Amino acid sequence: MSRAGRAEGQPHTKKRFISGVVEEQRWGLNTYLYAPKDDYKHRMYWRDLYSPEEAEQLIALISAAKQHNVDFIYAISPGLDITFSNPKEVAALQRKLDQVRQFGCRSFSLLFDDIETEMCPADKQAFSSFAHAQVAITNEVYQHLGDPETFLFCPTDYCAAFCTPNVSQSSYLHTVGEKLLPGIDILWTGPKVVSHKISVESIEEVSSVLRRAPVIWDNIHANDYDPQRLFLGPFKDRPTELIPKLGGVLTNPNCEFYPNFVAIHTLATWCKAPADGGQRDVEMSDEEQDPCYSPKKALTLALTDWLQEFLDTDQPGARLKKESSGEEPMQTDGGETPHVPGPGENPLYTAEPLTLDDLKLLSDLFYLPYEYGPTARAMLQELDWLRKHSWAAAAETDKTAEWCSRAQQFDGMCEAVVQMFNRLSNAPNRCILYDLYNYICDIKSGVGLARAYVKTLGGQGRPSAQLMNTDPEPWGFRGGLSGEFQRMLPCHGNRDLFRDPPMSAVYCIRPYCPEDKTEVQKIFRQMQSAGEGEVPPMMQPPLICDGLSAGESPPSPQCALILEDEIGVCGYALALTDAKPAADKIQRAVSDSVFKDFPSLVTVQVLPRVTDPSPAKRMIGRLLSSIRSSGSRGVFCELRQSNRRMVDFYTKLGSFVPIQMAGLPQDILAMGTRL
Repeated sequence: MSRAGRAEGQPHTKKRFISGVVEEQRWGLNTYLYAPKDDYKHRMYWRDLYSPEEAEQLIALISAAKQHNVDFIYAISPGLDITFSNPKEVAALQRKLDQVRQFGCRSFSLLFDDIETEMCPADKQAFSSFAHAQVAITNEVYQHLGDPETFLFCPTDYCAAFCTPNVSQSSYLHTVGEKLLPGIDILWTGPKVVSHKISVESIEEVSSVLRRAPVIWDNIHANDYDPQRLFLGPFKDRPTELIPKLGGVLTNPNCEFYPNFVAIHTLATWCKAPADGGQRDVEMSDEEQDPCYSPKKALTLALTDWLQEFLDTDQPGARLKKESSGEEPMQTDGGETPHVPGPGENPLYTAEPLTLDDLKLLSDLFYLPYEYGPTARAMLQELDWLRKHSWAAAAETDKTAEWCSRAQQFDGMCEAVVQMFNRLSNAPNRCILYDLYNYICDIKSGVGLARAYVKTLGGQGRPSAQLMNTDPEPWGFRGGLSGEFQRMLPCHGNRDLFRDPPMSAVYCIRPYCPEDKTEVQKIFRQMQSAGEGEVPPMMQPPLICDGLSAGESPPSPQCALILEDEIGVCGYALALTDAKPAADKIQRAVSDSVFKDFPSLVTVQVLPRVTDPSPAKRMIGRLLSSIRSSGSRGVFCELRQSNRRMVDFYTKLGSFVPIQMAGLPQDILAMGTRL
């Protein structure tokens, strides 16, 4: 498949579209990116050469890739502790890659993801920025290897959420785009690390900055951040219109090997969609439709093929059922005939063969990071309704019959999960089962608890100990130290796909009064001391709004608001309709043209315990309305670029954009909006 040309101004060369895994040529994919975290010489000990035994394994892997026409890309991550300005470090990196090149590898990748951005003193003297340091060493390594056809670079800011203040204004990305040699491709995960959707517009934006089409490193099926989750849903929410605008797509799938069948299969279907001229799926009325690709159909195709893998008896450890025959059964080494359960015995051992519906149910229960499958959603909704209307189970009302009917339906859903578990446990291909077993045991346990709870609500049994006891046993709940920490954090539950109870707090927004001055100063000092960076607050150049927050300049009438929660004052929003006197006070030279377009100043601050951005948005909305009433044409704010929290807040408001102000001190960013 031909790849899209580079951004305007760059040579339009054709390279094959990179598609694969962060592997499978079987369905038309062509790439395997080797970057395993369990290879300690890939990241932590990147300088160390491979031993003869390790080299033998890598050579075998590279050879197998070549035999299947799969491009093997060797990735190395030196960013944890490399000194970019030290020639010996560069030589060590080149020596390591030269060794891998001797193994037969011809494609490489340098990864600088998930590392500290602070440079050591030696690098600060040699390079003007972190981006310049990375680009310099990447270009040198690329040329040392003879400009390989496939060479990938993973930036430290590898998604839009990491960019300051945003993608189009990111000095880091602009440096990478301008300085990185044009033959090097750049990896990008999309709007977030784990992106829900990736739009054409977002890719066009980053392509313009990077001056080339990015290669998507897609974490939609990755589960390394939560070992209790598994993702068996289809590749989706990436329109096929993206394909000509990308250098390729590499999926970073589940940690377990065999459950990746659906992720890889559906990605392959997506990659082939434009060439196949796929038809619109008219049944998917609840989804945004892509004329070339249907996630629903792609999932069915994948599960149909996967079913054959489950039923493959040629795999090691395959479980064979006894066929009716007059022949004597083969004797085992123990000299005893294996027991074959009869039709009236335990259903776990007498289950019928696995079906496509079973795999569809399995996929629904373990779908995608941002959504459950239809059956899982229905089960959660039913349990929620049954619990909230449990009074109807005991009372003789018009709701009683409905409650009993819905309880029976819920019980049927739970029974389907149990039967799926039984049939999966009997599947001949034990290799797949072993990778899935912990997950399906866990979901069966959770469904069993919910099923017992509903029966208790309906008066069909005594409350079980694990449901009603205030001192449950460890196996009756999920947690561990990580779980304990998460439940103590204010954001816990905010990303639950089925939120119950809703995570919300009550906030009060009221006008500022003179008595609030002390609380505002306290918040200002607290947030100033907690600011990012190593420079003490007293040594930083002041912002125009600092005097407003410190109480040295009173806010304009009707232009000051206070935010309170159940604890007390937790934020404020202050404004000056005329900001020029405040600028003169700190001797900040601002051009008259700027004050003509943006005469007013606003500052907003909230404490970290306020995790919901809505109250701050409401405050600034009310302030802008008051400032507009005063006759002002525009409002600006000043921010420290190191204060990612507030830069991100103003950026996501949508109305504030960066504005040019001559003479701004380093690290200070001005953003404004016209009224």
